[in-house]
Amino acid sequence: MLMAVIQKIEQKYLQSTTFHELIRFALVGGIATVIHYILYLSLLRFIKIDAHWWENTAYSIGYVIAFICNLWLTAHFTFKTVLNVKRSGGFLLSHLITLLNHLIFFNFFRYVGLSEKWAPIPVFILAAAINFLLVRFVFKSNRFKSEK
Repeated sequence: MLMAVIQKIEQKYLQSTTFHELIRFALVGGIATVIHYILYLSLLRFIKIDAHWWENTAYSIGYVIAFICNLWLTAHFTFKTVLNVKRSGGFLLSHLITLLNHLIFFNFFRYVGLSEKWAPIPVFILAAAINFLLVRFVFKSNRFKSEK
């Protein structure tokens, strides 16, 4: 009985394309998140400006640089597709929405008292689910395929 349930779960989820995409998305997202966080902390550490606007600027700079790595890895590794203008534009739009979510959550966590070093951590977690849905739509939808 238990083996039958395990086999059914394995057939339904572990062998599905979406499950494998989710795993690859998490890996790529993890890489982009590490790049983002390291750049953000480095900018705060090496360019000492004691102003709230600098925290947001450093956070955004890290996000943009990580975005470039994320775009390439998402297309070629996560969804195994070819980049085209429509997909790149859709990815950019989805990440502008995600960046807005990041900044809203980041400022919320700063407002409730988390330090500038720790505030990004819950932001990364909250934004990941929304981002997966947006990016998967861009790379899987027929709306973003090249017209030939």
